[in-house]
Amino acid sequence: MTAVFALATSLLWGLADFGGGLLTRRIPALTVVVVSQTIAAGVLGAIVLATGAWSEAGPRLWFAVAAGIAGPAAMLAFYRALALGPMGVVSPLASIGVVVPLGAGLTLGERPGAMQAAGILVAVAGVLLAGGPELRGAPVQRQAIIYALVAAFGFGAVMALIAEASTTLNGLFLALFVQRLANTAVGGGALYISVRRGGQALPRPADGTSGTTVIRAALPALAFVGLADVAANGTYAIAAQLGPVTVAAVLASLYPVVTAVAARGLLKERLKAVQAVGAGLALVGTTLLAAG
Repeated sequence: MTAVFALATSLLWGLADFGGGLLTRRIPALTVVVVSQTIAAGVLGAIVLATGAWSEAGPRLWFAVAAGIAGPAAMLAFYRALALGPMGVVSPLASIGVVVPLGAGLTLGERPGAMQAAGILVAVAGVLLAGGPELRGAPVQRQAIIYALVAAFGFGAVMALIAEASTTLNGLFLALFVQRLANTAVGGGALYISVRRGGQALPRPADGTSGTTVIRAALPALAFVGLADVAANGTYAIAAQLGPVTVAAVLASLYPVVTAVAARGLLKERLKAVQAVGAGLALVGTTLLAAG
């Protein structure tokens, strides 16, 4: 079942990234983060009240708080890297954050078998290639690389932290709720600072449509992004509890493949040859991990 939940995580994160990427073409990225996470926090708050999950409060929630702080910081670093460097460089670099939960699993004493180890290597290579790394062209700014690596560490830290935030289903609901509250607080603070410095919180009016109207029209899509992200965190936490973190982390990190395939299927974007090879390797790696 670890493989099932981890692959569900990849699907949900990949679709959330795809939807978020589309929304940031019309709405400021910080606003997308804040609104989507606020909606998710509201839904989770209702679930926590309905299930009585408050009774699960304990020291482990600090892991959820830390994950909630790391998530927006990683996303902001990722968007900053995209502003400075090409997606074909930034995306593969950001996806290497899988080494954080992998390292955590190995530190805790997990030792994958030979087939699983091979699957991990093949799948990680597939994830890196699925981003379509640009091997030629103008040099990439050092800042873009630094921001991408910061994002990678942040994304990996979220995976490692949320896996430790609860041990029960109700506890997981509470942990995800606390994580969303921290996400909203950090993202909201960053948005406030951005506006104070002259940044945009609302889309620029176009065709006589106000920025507020654009936000209202995009609420279903924003809700999908926020809830898909929440669900992905939840399925990953379950996967990490049911089986080896080393396996769950790699399978959950296949989301760049999902994003690339979604762009191909829905936006008719053409995959580079290297991306197609990456997707194939990711599939082979998944098969090896599941078989192991």
